[in-house]
Amino acid sequence: MTDARVRLDVGVATARGQRARNEDSVWAADGAYLVADGMGGHEAGELASRTAIEVLRELSEGVLGPDDVRRTVRRAHAAVRALPATTGRRPGTTATGVVLTDHDDTPCWLVLNVGDSRTYRMAGGVLEQVTLDHSEVAELVASGLVPADEASRHPRRNVVTRVLGGGATSVEPDVWLLPVSPGDRMLVCSDGLTDELSDARIQAELRSQDAAQPAADRLVAAALAAGGRDNVTAIVVDATLRR
Repeated sequence: MTDARVRLDVGVATARGQRARNEDSVWAADGAYLVADGMGGHEAGELASRTAIEVLRELSEGVLGPDDVRRTVRRAHAAVRALPATTGRRPGTTATGVVLTDHDDTPCWLVLNVGDSRTYRMAGGVLEQVTLDHSEVAELVASGLVPADEASRHPRRNVVTRVLGGGATSVEPDVWLLPVSPGDRMLVCSDGLTDELSDARIQAELRSQDAAQPAADRLVAAALAAGGRDNVTAIVVDATLRR
């Protein structure tokens, strides 16, 4: 949805990096800003992420609540599960993003996540990860078995535990409802960005650019310069509350 009380400035950038094709898919319009990072080999990952986004883009229609998001994510999961497993491995995809909505007459962000792509919020120049990674390494860090500063180098850092599609018959997305604050900058990205850049580096790059599109471009360029081993996608959404 769009909200006359909130002016949004949006920037989108994506690159295939060192991969043969770009299996990330994006929707960034009408108050919904979403990234899906596909997996499955050959063309399956690209098809999975595109299929998920085709369903999730409906989140831009109307005023939504957390239950609406959960229902839509479950429909996206079913759509990806219905794809043929041409390589013997079911196609799957992560999905994360932010949707502008209204709650109790207050503009709010609805943040959703399945997998290890991420949504961040930067307020007052300070970056905070809103989503929680659904990955083996995140679980090991949470249980104290792996130090947080070693997670980015762990050999199983890219093993996800929750996806759209894949082998699970159902999925439970994480959903957060956050009031929009003046000057909010939201970042939605695939793990091709966060595998290459630390949160401190991402924060610095975001601070260096006032407008959303240059900020998104700079993040992707920095990830490519740092190695760009995977597809990398960044959506930057800046919010200004109108008086």
